[in-house]
Amino acid sequence: MRLEFGAVVFLATFTVANRAHSAPTYTIEEAVAIAQAQNPEIAIARKKVQAARGGLIEARSGFLPSLTSSGLYDKRQQQSQSQLRQEDYNATLKLEQNLYTGGQVTSQRALAQLNIEKQNYELQETASHVIMDVRIAFNDLLLNRAKVRVRQDSVRVLDEELKNQQQSFNAGIVGKLNVQRAEVALANEQPELFNAQTQLEDSYLRLGDLFGLEARPGTAAAPFEVSGELQYQPNHPDLNDCLARAEANRPAIKARQKDIEIEDQQYILDRSASRAHVRAFSGYQVYSERDPAIGPEFNYGYVVGINATWNIFDGFATKGRMQATRARREAAVQALAAARRAVASEVRSAFFDLQQADRVLETETSNVQAADESLEIAKSNFAAGLGTQLDILQAASDVTRTRTTRLSAIYLHNVALARLAHACASSAEALDFASKTGNAKNEKRNAAEASDVARPPSKLSRR
Repeated sequence: MRLEFGAVVFLATFTVANRAHSAPTYTIEEAVAIAQAQNPEIAIARKKVQAARGGLIEARSGFLPSLTSSGLYDKRQQQSQSQLRQEDYNATLKLEQNLYTGGQVTSQRALAQLNIEKQNYELQETASHVIMDVRIAFNDLLLNRAKVRVRQDSVRVLDEELKNQQQSFNAGIVGKLNVQRAEVALANEQPELFNAQTQLEDSYLRLGDLFGLEARPGTAAAPFEVSGELQYQPNHPDLNDCLARAEANRPAIKARQKDIEIEDQQYILDRSASRAHVRAFSGYQVYSERDPAIGPEFNYGYVVGINATWNIFDGFATKGRMQATRARREAAVQALAAARRAVASEVRSAFFDLQQADRVLETETSNVQAADESLEIAKSNFAAGLGTQLDILQAASDVTRTRTTRLSAIYLHNVALARLAHACASSAEALDFASKTGNAKNEKRNAAEASDVARPPSKLSRR
């Protein structure tokens, strides 16, 4: 069993090492840049911005003259003899210009411009959300990779302990119970390693999806590798400042504000249908005359005129559109209020999670030290004949669990910080409001303590 497990561990280690040599390695900032360039959601949002710009070009056409041409040719069959000509034709080239549209063209252009601004805010919101997801996925990958190392070291230590107990049993120093306990402890730790390895592969898949990468055919390895270790960076944001930043900078709120402005312009556009529209035109026309008594068949000449239309009664269609627009505007106002509440809740939730992660990290840092001391005491008692092997195995398990929990606390801190930066539409560095007045000595100590990737002891006994 140990030989089979050793082969699995070696294969997993070889796979990770081979991936590191054959695939590009990215830092977290490089990962964010790749996602910004390749993420499908961001690409879709960019296309929507381009589509909105096309709508502006279309809306501006109402201010420019339009040049149109039209033509007609027909030949009639006469049932009785007639002096009228059988053929009829005309061709016109006309230049038209809007003189007055009741605010229609102006409101259409304003609507198109507002839509561009809204789509830009939507793009910023999407990019910010993707960046948050990338940072979370990146830290998740670092966490699972650190867990794999911790579990591998733990399995290695337990395997060494099993060998030592078997040697002691063969020498008649300990009983069969010690060997069986060592085997059970090793067997219990192996599934944890397998689970950590599976979670690590899932982390590569999630980050690859955010990169917009497809898995290579015939291989399970990710086409990239990440650099760095899971580290704690002290950050002391202020809740009120975070709420103020979110209110002022969050693209989701600005997009909802643009929705209200869009409905205001849409109301002007709807109202323009009840007003007169005046167009001036000028052109050149070629036409036929059917009656020979009036004039020659072929005629041509310039045409100039003004065309005016006014819908006096349209069956209350305009009134219905204006009523619908007013309702949509009221809904947009409520959507803005809901967006502000949601953003404030995001800020508070991320802020509280950040505080919780810091408290857990502080507790687990001291807990790891206590677990290490307990393990040393258990080893000393066992060497002096005052303790049992079960005490050592339990203490070793506590060390692995507390160190893994501490790694998870660092991960939760980084995740909460990424969520808070997204909620505030700001960078994590800009949120560290209290760093200028904080205790630099404590920060240095906490960073040094948290940057240690916790590992189990090299041995469980003093032999």
